[in-house]
Amino acid sequence: MTRSSRTAVAPRNIVTGAFGFTGKHIVRLLLARGEEVRTLTSHPDPNSVLAGSIEVAPLDFTRPEELAGSMAGAEVLYNTYWVRFERGEVTHDVAVRNTGILVRAAEQAGLRRIVHVSVSNPSLNSPLPYFRGKAEAEQHVRDSRLSHAILRPALFFGGEDILINNIAWLLRSVPVFAIPGDGQYRVQPIFIEDMAEMAVDAAAETSSFTLDAVGPEIYRYDDLVRLIADTIGSTSRIMHVPPGLMSLASRIVGHFVNDVVLTKDEVTALMADLLVSSQPPTARTGLRAWLAANAARVGVTYASELARHYVATSKVAS
Repeated sequence: MTRSSRTAVAPRNIVTGAFGFTGKHIVRLLLARGEEVRTLTSHPDPNSVLAGSIEVAPLDFTRPEELAGSMAGAEVLYNTYWVRFERGEVTHDVAVRNTGILVRAAEQAGLRRIVHVSVSNPSLNSPLPYFRGKAEAEQHVRDSRLSHAILRPALFFGGEDILINNIAWLLRSVPVFAIPGDGQYRVQPIFIEDMAEMAVDAAAETSSFTLDAVGPEIYRYDDLVRLIADTIGSTSRIMHVPPGLMSLASRIVGHFVNDVVLTKDEVTALMADLLVSSQPPTARTGLRAWLAANAARVGVTYASELARHYVATSKVAS
């Protein structure tokens, strides 16, 4: 354990994946509020600005007793662990099983509460492994003895997000930008700092609940892309293509950037309106105003999923 641990008892807050995207923003807010944090991670980053401010322990699902020991004495687990796409031995089924191990370790450690990050519209009956797996992971949380808050974001913007940033990067970099289908399906993005605030506030509650974490604006995907293009001054030509051709184009771009840009299942989920909520908005920051304020920097660099999670390890906490 590094920073390493100044005390034998864990801080009040345990966060999985503090050096990943969602976890990092939760940790930043906890530190700003004067809280101490220990992260469980399989991807430590000694160069992170957070490295000297938090304790670091392994997120090793093969050693559940050690996981429980790392959480002993804490009160709240913020769980951001998941896998965006399957790669090698890392599958959604493995991620579900690992979530169950983590939840049972939290029970053994005597934690008070779990704040669990899920996704909008998960379903046990979904044909998409990501959304079905998310529903199964939620069930592990609900079946535990601990009080819990399950937050269901649709997609993020802000910081080093993947989708919005990389749409902007492509609009800056390629002469033609492809939209699968008619682009009339919807998305409801949430600002990552609003999401972090919802998570930390949820930890203070005592009742168990599930809540969609979504911003105040809903966009047709075609309108979203054109908004980003107009805001950053892109001259890329926007075209509508069949979904199958979109998957091929994503693989071609992925070859050049050495990343998985957009999977076939992600295209399917996008077109199936799974990234929008039927509930009232729960966050306050709108994408349009944020884009206007950040037009000079959004999409300037490409955000790589593989570089973020798979270069140093095959285990992912994001």
